[in-house]
Amino acid sequence: MQRQLGTSGLEISAIGLGCMGLNFAYGPGLAKQDAISLIRNAFANGVTFFDTAEAYGPFTNEELVGEAVAPICDKVVIATKFGIKDANPSLGMDSRPERIRQVADASLRRLMTDRIDLFYQHRVDPNVPMEDVAGTVKDLIREGNVKHFGLSEAGVQSIRRAHAVQPVTALQSEYSLWWRQPEAQVLPACEELGIGFVAYCPLGRGFLTGKIDDNTSFAKDDFRNLSPRFSPEARKANQALVDLLGSIAQAKRATPAQIALAWLLAQKSWIVPIPGTTKLPRLQENVRAAAIALTPDDLRGIDAGQGRITVRGDRYPPDIEAQSGR
Repeated sequence: MQRQLGTSGLEISAIGLGCMGLNFAYGPGLAKQDAISLIRNAFANGVTFFDTAEAYGPFTNEELVGEAVAPICDKVVIATKFGIKDANPSLGMDSRPERIRQVADASLRRLMTDRIDLFYQHRVDPNVPMEDVAGTVKDLIREGNVKHFGLSEAGVQSIRRAHAVQPVTALQSEYSLWWRQPEAQVLPACEELGIGFVAYCPLGRGFLTGKIDDNTSFAKDDFRNLSPRFSPEARKANQALVDLLGSIAQAKRATPAQIALAWLLAQKSWIVPIPGTTKLPRLQENVRAAAIALTPDDLRGIDAGQGRITVRGDRYPPDIEAQSGR
């Protein structure tokens, strides 16, 4: 099942694969060959859209994605990102034009390809005018090194400024049943401008699968240890949302994760979620969500049920959250 990102003409699978967690941010990752095998199995199961970034690792995630898709590079779409200073999130932003070009060249080498299909600005850089960022990517597109321009976690003003210089193909931001902020302003702007939307963390960093509760412990280097939303108290309070998904999943003979993904797919025809996983059965489960049709009554029931639930905890620590929505 394919979807088009906005009016760009870029067609990808309805469910993509977020590759970050294969070796970054969620504790010990997979061995490289196991990660490569998972990516190739994803393609065999119909996934044609793979998301990575130089900052994941840093660098190693792009390398394994590049090696994994080398035999099928003309049949898949690879998205990667620029804009993090020295690929180290703790150092802040760096979207200077010369840095964008350096990242593009290095990413092309690591991905073992002659073009970057979708090149996102990882976060808006307050020190570099968006017109300069978009103009640089426009030049890279003209030169053939990049096919499409994207933004991640950008606010509406930044989206409009970028789009006026170089049409934005996709906005990637967090969106799920426990983070619906994009609905207020960002999704209407994307619809108006013909921009596709790529939803990362569509399963709430695993919480919406129903496999995490207030007793779950994470590896010491797992990002979720820093997220207020994953404190034991917040997890216990937020279980009500998982229970809601579970009740609908039971009626549909599906899983809570599949209902969460099907809900996203039902919002707009130009929304593509990119759940991540390290397990092949979970990947296959996620892909099958594209075949689940939620009726208007189902969607109304989800909205009504969620309206009675208050999600506890911020999604990011304050310093990281401050980088989003600019």
